[in-house]
Amino acid sequence: MKRHLICLVAILILNIKGGVVAEELLFNTQDFPPFNYTVDNKVEGPAADIIRGACQALSYNCKFKLLPWRRAISEVKEGKAHGLFVIGWNKERDQWLYYSPPLMETAYGFFVRKSNTLNYSGLKDIEGYRVGVFGPSNTSKSLEKIKQSMESESLSAIQIKMVSDDINIFKMLDDPKRNLTSVYSNKDVGMAIIHQVNLDNIRYAGSHKKLNYYFGLSKEFTDKKVADAFSKAVSDMRNSGKLKEILDSYHMQLAPLDK
Repeated sequence: MKRHLICLVAILILNIKGGVVAEELLFNTQDFPPFNYTVDNKVEGPAADIIRGACQALSYNCKFKLLPWRRAISEVKEGKAHGLFVIGWNKERDQWLYYSPPLMETAYGFFVRKSNTLNYSGLKDIEGYRVGVFGPSNTSKSLEKIKQSMESESLSAIQIKMVSDDINIFKMLDDPKRNLTSVYSNKDVGMAIIHQVNLDNIRYAGSHKKLNYYFGLSKEFTDKKVADAFSKAVSDMRNSGKLKEILDSYHMQLAPLDK
């Protein structure tokens, strides 16, 4: 039934004088501060502000729903929502999502207790570590690749502890009795959790890789003209300086354009 409803929404997308007008678009996200969160039951954050700006420029009526991440993804795949944010790029998602231009740049890296002197610069620095990570997620996939690289280089590979609650994994690291050496996380997310939960025993020990965040629109349930219009609107916001202005207000870095 819900699939039929969203198809009816898609039918309301009309070509008018060469432009695209959408009656309504639904975006799913997760509680993922400082990128996405709620204030007074309203989804807020830099990506929400950017999408609202694009929707306003296009005269689209856009709505947001904050859900557990697995459900947020499944609803878009099932046609119960059109879009998803914020997301990193991977091959699997690229099969079913139209990606926006890059929005903000961030990094994945390692957090440790302050008693640990780690200053991460390479795989040898974390030999034998027991590393926690939120997942399944792009972050956990990245950590799995780290483990595989260590094994291929005959290093003492990390052990991975995957948890479906990112706050809980940081609390585990904060407690020396939990036998966790490190947490692999988005840097901005980890710093927000440390501040939110007052985990004064944890510090950031260095970045593993930089990455860009995007929003995506379902290829199955969103007209490509709508996706193209969104991409152009975001590009126009970049060119006008509006995108940087929004990100500056959140102390975040504008993503470089994809090559």
